[in-house]
Amino acid sequence: MIVVSDMMGTLTTGSQFLGLVDWVKHNQSKLRANWYTASIMPGYLLAKNGIIDWQAWGQRLMVKSLAYVRNPTSENIKHASEWTVEHNLWKKRREDVVARLVKHRENGAQVYIASSLIESFIEPFAQRIGAQVIGTPAAIVNGQWRSTSELVANEKKIEQVLSRLGVDRVDVAYGDTILDVPLLEHAEYPVAVYPDVKLKQIAIQRGWEIIGDTPKYG
Repeated sequence: MIVVSDMMGTLTTGSQFLGLVDWVKHNQSKLRANWYTASIMPGYLLAKNGIIDWQAWGQRLMVKSLAYVRNPTSENIKHASEWTVEHNLWKKRREDVVARLVKHRENGAQVYIASSLIESFIEPFAQRIGAQVIGTPAAIVNGQWRSTSELVANEKKIEQVLSRLGVDRVDVAYGDTILDVPLLEHAEYPVAVYPDVKLKQIAIQRGWEIIGDTPKYG
């Protein structure tokens, strides 16, 4: 049995950006951390009010924020990733959904977290529930930490899942936004988790299970 879950919004309501900025504040520079937070406010307000796409803005911010780790090494990247999970993403986990994945694993399923998030940020979270990781790869290139491929999102996410696992469909899938529809459509049992308005409409029309209320972003 193969179970695949999205991460951001599905397994946690936390923020990779805020977690990483907190790491910068405590491990590199409080001044730079404050500047990073202030610099995103114009984009945040535009996204919050629906003037620009919330998901696309967040993904661009995630990629940009990798450069916040100055003089990156494998050691400080690992530390920054574990800090982000421990102090933000895991702290704000959706316990009901996480419990489901743990139960799947205990029952013998192969459990994967598939996300556009950089894999380094997924791994400490996945380890806590015994899951495997399918995310966006990143590496140190010319002295800077950066993504090394397009984001594992939308159709790219399900393409990576199916190709890496060597299957045509999965047994169970969990997702929270309209962007997860390609993943959910390739599951025998799709579950919409605290879905956005568009995904909730599709889930109701198709008879998919729905967990939780529709969130308000921002």
